[in-house]
Amino acid sequence: MNITTFAKRLCLLVPLLLSPAAFAAEMMPSPPQLAAKAYVLMDASSGNVLVENNGDQRLPPASLTKLMTAYIATLEIRRGQIGENDPVTVSENAWRTGGSRMFIKVGSQVTVSDLLHGIIIQSGNDASVALAEHIAGSEDAFADLMNKTVTELGMTNTHFMNPTGLPNPEHYSSAHDMAILARAIIHEDPAHYAIYSQKEFFWNGIKQPNRNLLLWRDKTVDGLKTGHTDEAGYCMVSSAVRDGQRLIAVVFGTNSEVARAAETQKLLTYGFRFFETQTFYQKGTELAQAPVWKGTTSQVKAGLAQDLTMTLPKGQLKKLAASMTMNPQLVAPIAKGDVIGKVEVKLEDKVVHSADLIALDGVEEGGIFRRMWDSIRLFFYGLFN
Repeated sequence: MNITTFAKRLCLLVPLLLSPAAFAAEMMPSPPQLAAKAYVLMDASSGNVLVENNGDQRLPPASLTKLMTAYIATLEIRRGQIGENDPVTVSENAWRTGGSRMFIKVGSQVTVSDLLHGIIIQSGNDASVALAEHIAGSEDAFADLMNKTVTELGMTNTHFMNPTGLPNPEHYSSAHDMAILARAIIHEDPAHYAIYSQKEFFWNGIKQPNRNLLLWRDKTVDGLKTGHTDEAGYCMVSSAVRDGQRLIAVVFGTNSEVARAAETQKLLTYGFRFFETQTFYQKGTELAQAPVWKGTTSQVKAGLAQDLTMTLPKGQLKKLAASMTMNPQLVAPIAKGDVIGKVEVKLEDKVVHSADLIALDGVEEGGIFRRMWDSIRLFFYGLFN
């Protein structure tokens, strides 16, 4: 595919990473105003924030904290550091932890898998502490691990002091950060994400329901987690899929269990009604070839470093225009991943997003005769251009 052909096709295919405010107000109604301290609606594929209010405000997350506890546990499983069937001995510290519980017994052994279910479905504080101690040795050491992961995920308004979400002045997060964490959970480990859709879990003779009421009310909802303390109010992170589009909704600080479900439903309904998302190209797909001077080959394949995904108000695709430019006079050596061009997306005359084009393969420096010949060609090319 040549560059001209690609640029024409790109008008329909370039990702739009901007807020709905960039579009004319008459194109869609204003988002719902929720009875919550903070909230965010995010598209799971693109990561675009579609609706937000106080999205970066630091607030107590209550048991939403356990999303990070579970995320780290599944990360350790995938890395081979712990096994799903590994026995975990329940410490007195874990057994004595107050709040919501899985009802594990001190001195007993519970598998990592059962603890993970107890954390996600039953919101067990005891299970969270037991698994944290198994992974890191202590709650404090696990909190350090949590905060390192916070940095890796780019959660800029989050700091954890424990694996449970029990109140602490230095323990906080934001609606936006929780959406980032939920997106990582969904994309990185689909197998374990399936646990979040389970409506109940039976342990120690006690069957406890998942507190996410939307699992019963909306068949498109398949996760994630609820939280509540007097300080935090009623919080929820939920995700749903309709017609191939996945949205993540986060609400902080509603006044009841029923309210957090109702307010979350408002966000999801609005998002699915007025936005659409589509992935056209995956990262690493060849989109064009650019000329290379003084190399072992005369061209290099160009593509995108991230998936080419669009999220935008429905019906607005035709209003986008895009173009692609390559860096002038690309000279070998070129390493795989080097930036060799740029894509720009415009709405009317305004650039609303740009993305780097990268080399999909490396190009080594050519032999001496190739370098000499291309030097001569470049001299005359410079004279006439």
